[in-house]
Amino acid sequence: MASGLALAVYGVMLVPAAFLVWRRPVVALYAWLVGLAAHNAVMAGLYGAGVRGGALTALQAWKEILLAVALGRVCFDALRARRLAFRIRAVDALALAFGVLVCLYALLPQSSLEGSADHSAIGLALKHDLVPVGAYFLGRSLLLRREQLVPIAWTLIGVAGAVALVGLVDDFFVPISWWRHSAVVDYFHKQLGYHYHGTGGLPENFVYNTGSEVHFLRRLVSVFLGPLASAYLFVTALLVAASLRRRLRVLVPLCVLIAVALLFTFSRSSLLALAAGLVVLAYVLRHWWPVAAAVATLAVSVAWVHVFPHVAPTGKWTTQDLVLQHNTAKQHPGASGNAESINEPSIHNHWISLREGVRTVVHHPQGYGLGNAGQTASRTGTPIKAGESNYTELGVETGLLGALVWIAWNLTLFGGLVGRRAAGIAAAFGAILVLAVQTDVIGDPWVGYCIWMLAGLGLSEVPLPADVDRPASGHRARPPEGERPRSRDRVLP
Repeated sequence: MASGLALAVYGVMLVPAAFLVWRRPVVALYAWLVGLAAHNAVMAGLYGAGVRGGALTALQAWKEILLAVALGRVCFDALRARRLAFRIRAVDALALAFGVLVCLYALLPQSSLEGSADHSAIGLALKHDLVPVGAYFLGRSLLLRREQLVPIAWTLIGVAGAVALVGLVDDFFVPISWWRHSAVVDYFHKQLGYHYHGTGGLPENFVYNTGSEVHFLRRLVSVFLGPLASAYLFVTALLVAASLRRRLRVLVPLCVLIAVALLFTFSRSSLLALAAGLVVLAYVLRHWWPVAAAVATLAVSVAWVHVFPHVAPTGKWTTQDLVLQHNTAKQHPGASGNAESINEPSIHNHWISLREGVRTVVHHPQGYGLGNAGQTASRTGTPIKAGESNYTELGVETGLLGALVWIAWNLTLFGGLVGRRAAGIAAAFGAILVLAVQTDVIGDPWVGYCIWMLAGLGLSEVPLPADVDRPASGHRARPPEGERPRSRDRVLP
């Protein structure tokens, strides 16, 4: 009953949304900016309401459906006009080459590559690896006027502010016991296939383990149901906000709220990435204040390690939690709850995973095939050949060649954004590339869809005054330098 009703409502909402995306593909970006932020919370709520299995999987596919519709529209326009909406450049060739490699490795027999992924794992990995490519080409194909770009930035910042507010309220006023008994635990375990061993079966990073046998520290998870995904949104929003020059009375309080929420995610890598993004911003804008902000961010990140234990909300371990903690301590002797120690489990695991992943790629340069790394392998019970870093995971799946093409594509894309002086997006994209060194950023759908589409928009051709996002005549030449409209904002060129 619940599944049938949910599917009926889903169809009623999806059909007009797909129609709008077909009419104006840029609508897909707005849908992802808002919808993907709430995606996990909504899906967990539906699971708790009795919508499960294939029905819930169908509902989760809304994001892929909108991507397919939007790409179908730009392809239809290109065929009708008999030309693409952009000039093909090296960055486009590299993106296409990476996509072709991913598809090739999806077809190669796993036995010939010494991989062990089944068809389910291969399918999940194929989607995981190709989403950034599709989102990039979608953004690359759209022609937007400058005044159409500012609402995108404000939507992003507004979503981050809402996520930050919900996260802070949850962190301080919703007890961890509510989360232990919520549908989130079964949603992750039974619907998505993740096997988490945090307090009450929640993901381990829901809390920060100080080593105490009495309590732990809460981390902000908000509607993303994870501190890292929330932190990636906050970093992106702060960097885009720094490129704006209007409505400061609204912008500054929002940024303060988002920055506070970022601190309570206790994601030290995100603070480092934010500092890196600010350095990029300083270079693109040719201003020194972002450098000062980057130095301040690093100083705050160091100080926050000492302050966080005194201000963070706490929760108590259950008896079952303590048994699991003791077993884990025996398996990992020497682990420390000190956030500054190299033996702190998070820091240690990231470093070990990165090191072992690099060794695996070097010693097995042909790759193991799709589905043998990271979240995909974890969800499907496949032996994990590499984890954490996007660079090593893609190297394990698509070989050394695939990893090098991925790196070349994204560095070329980053260089193009810097060259076009798309300050906000260049800074955000640079920060994401830094985060990808130690985590699977494209495994977060919000990042995979939104960031790479924004990057594609950053390289899109500057439209003539009569252009819209779907030019009927295909590509239009950029106006002479002196005729380009000026803007105080540097979100995009």
